[in-house]
Amino acid sequence: MARRSDAKQKMVQAAKQLIRERGYNATAFSDVLEVSGAPRGSVYFHFPGGKTQLAMEAAEAHAHEQVAIIDQAAEQTGSAAGFIEAYFDLARDNMVLSGYARGCGIAPLVMEGAAQESREVDETSRRAFTEMIDRLAFHFVGFGVDRTAARSLADAVMAGAEGAMITSRALRDPGPFDAVRATLTSHAASVSPKSLRRRTG
Repeated sequence: MARRSDAKQKMVQAAKQLIRERGYNATAFSDVLEVSGAPRGSVYFHFPGGKTQLAMEAAEAHAHEQVAIIDQAAEQTGSAAGFIEAYFDLARDNMVLSGYARGCGIAPLVMEGAAQESREVDETSRRAFTEMIDRLAFHFVGFGVDRTAARSLADAVMAGAEGAMITSRALRDPGPFDAVRATLTSHAASVSPKSLRRRTG
């Protein structure tokens, strides 16, 4: 049973990587099997819902990974502005490290029509983005930002990060991350009445 679970995890991680690099429609089960090294017979054993189920689990894995990055950024600073700087620095560095090859693991499900064709994919995509935005807002509140302003700032950070990923990949330049970071950092400073470090929980 442990070997089967390991195979499933490898397939989810492979699907996440491929969707980030190629998109949803261009990712096939054969590609996932090649990258993961999982046996062909494991496909419908682990994913009876087919490609749709695999994509949803990959999106959930991406969201969990991003929440960990958000928490990592929060641990590196003591203010809302510093939090944004750290988060965008991590995102920029990860983009450069990938050779401008990896985008979002959730957006392709929305942009390529999968979310429109399946209520489950639509709900998974919405839940994944909400999970990340909620975590950003949680930390902004911890850094002293009013709850309403924290939610608005979290929405802006997520939208800015998604846009920076697309533009940076197209230009093969990290500049978009720096531009969005500078603008949002300035705004964060204006809505932060105090500097308060709060550990994740």
